[in-house]
Amino acid sequence: MAMNREKGKLFIISAPSGTGKSTVIRRLLKLRGELVLSVSATTRPPRPGETDGVSYNFITREAFMEMIARGEFLEYAEYVGEFYGTPKKPIADFVSRGVDVLLDIEVQGAKQVRAKEPGAVSIFLVPPDMAELERRLRVRGTDSAEKLAARLQRAVSELAQKDCYDHIVVNDDIAEATDKILAIIDG
Repeated sequence: MAMNREKGKLFIISAPSGTGKSTVIRRLLKLRGELVLSVSATTRPPRPGETDGVSYNFITREAFMEMIARGEFLEYAEYVGEFYGTPKKPIADFVSRGVDVLLDIEVQGAKQVRAKEPGAVSIFLVPPDMAELERRLRVRGTDSAEKLAARLQRAVSELAQKDCYDHIVVNDDIAEATDKILAIIDG
């Protein structure tokens, strides 16, 4: 359990867009109240139902660039024309108090974190297949045709990097995928 250790652990969870990562993470947090999800900063606008400070810290591109210049990110990357990053300070505060932290980040960011935090455990969530991934993205209905095509193209390159992760979990069933990740966290 997270609170029984002197220091917490970092758990990186990455997945192509549309794989169900957010749903799995919500379930993990519900089942394990002692886990904390790092809140990333982003320059993209909020989607319906997202809350500033909870879903993401929604900031301007200028503010994001200032944070980069001050070295305030554990990792950051550009994804489909927007910037995403993980602020260092909240992570360090939780880990120093013995709290385990989930990082919901894409593959570029995960590579940066693994280089800076070799003790981090990395988990890559994959869809059952590309046809299912495309179906999920279309049903979500949040992207233009151009952004959808960019996400699918990006998914192919991200899936090619899955073997760089400590663990690969297939999300063909939310409950099973969540249970597999809990077993990794407990292990």
